[in-house]
Amino acid sequence: MNTLQLIQRQALNIPMTASWYLTDIGRAQGLQDLFTRQAPQRLKVLREYAIAQSAVSSNRIEGVEIDKSRIGTVVFGHPALKDRDEEEVAGYRDALNLIHKRGVNLTVSEETILTLHKLSRGEIWDAGQYKDKPVDIIERLPNGDQRVRFRSVSPSETPVFTRKLVELWADQIRERNISPLILLAAFNLDFLCIHPFRDGNGRVSRLLLLLTCYHAGIDVGHYVSLERLIEENKERYYETLQLSSKGWHEGKHDPWPYIGFLLFIIKKAYDEFEVRAGQIAAPRGEKTSLIEAAIRQQSGDFGVSDLQNVCPSVGVDLIRKVLKRLKGASVECLGRGQSARWRKLN
Repeated sequence: MNTLQLIQRQALNIPMTASWYLTDIGRAQGLQDLFTRQAPQRLKVLREYAIAQSAVSSNRIEGVEIDKSRIGTVVFGHPALKDRDEEEVAGYRDALNLIHKRGVNLTVSEETILTLHKLSRGEIWDAGQYKDKPVDIIERLPNGDQRVRFRSVSPSETPVFTRKLVELWADQIRERNISPLILLAAFNLDFLCIHPFRDGNGRVSRLLLLLTCYHAGIDVGHYVSLERLIEENKERYYETLQLSSKGWHEGKHDPWPYIGFLLFIIKKAYDEFEVRAGQIAAPRGEKTSLIEAAIRQQSGDFGVSDLQNVCPSVGVDLIRKVLKRLKGASVECLGRGQSARWRKLN
């Protein structure tokens, strides 16, 4: 909660790199919204891939791995589970399904946090329960020795810290004095520093990342696995978490390495969405509908390149063909040649 308290006191200055990420994500979000309105059925395959990849990757980060030949059965079927690892992957799938099904209607609360932990930990004895002993983050040194890298919040204080964290989230997401993307990353960092459970904190943090994204109006995690992207950048994940947790207890930490990392992950997810959504075969006439919808979204003058930015899966020739067909009826051309600007008539 110490990062959210810094935000509450307006003690954080947003660095330029974070601002760039926010701008890029805002543009990509508009493109995704357009695509999902125009072709919702075509994205079903992406949703299924994301569920499977998220369940497997989030557990694999923690050293929990199942036989690749069993992934489809464990994630999408109702099999007799072979071992503890399959139990945890299936439990994570159930937690994902809960978040995707309820979206913003699933509140970011203490009850939700405990529920996500219970689901993702399966039948383990302390699933859905706070830690009852100190849990420190141990670093293994090259010579084989160990040292305490970070001391998490004590068991006696954990419930109070967790409740304060969700209260600060609720207040700040309602007030919107800062980008909700920064809020969700700060929330995630604080959760990991509180470290409320004996085990499973990383997995719950990634489930909370998905949930808080929904509350921030970001649903790219429905189509691209954020967990897989974190796994692919695991070294950077741990490095930025270590940098940003230093001094957390005293409120003297630098949250920007970790916040920047999560913004990078979300931006990367949008980049992948554009590519993968564009690769799905479109029924006849659907690309034309995308162009027409993009034109309706334009305000002021626009060019072919503006429409390309909104419809990356559509070729330039088709865009020009649609503009030519609409010329005089709903658009007018303001110049000559390929770089001519256009304007809506109504």
